[in-house]
Amino acid sequence: MRQERVWRDYISLPPELQKQVADFITLLRARSTASRISKTAKCTKLANEPFIGMWRSRADLRDSRAWVRHVRQSEWMSRDA
Repeated sequence: MRQERVWRDYISLPPELQKQVADFITLLRARSTASRISKTAKCTKLANEPFIGMWRSRADLRDSRAWVRHVRQSEWMSRDA
């Protein structure tokens, strides 16, 4: 059988090469698992993600450009002082 030959070849390797083979098998299994997960994962709409709208009630973030401008100015002012 082919499996028996592969096993004999593996056993005949020095320990450091056996470790490399084991690491490679681990890598292949991880890739296989990731591939199966990505194929079965469902795409959800961004609007349905829980983080969307989490700062909706914050009055200081209503105008995001003004908020960023304020944070940058206050950061730059504190560095100059």
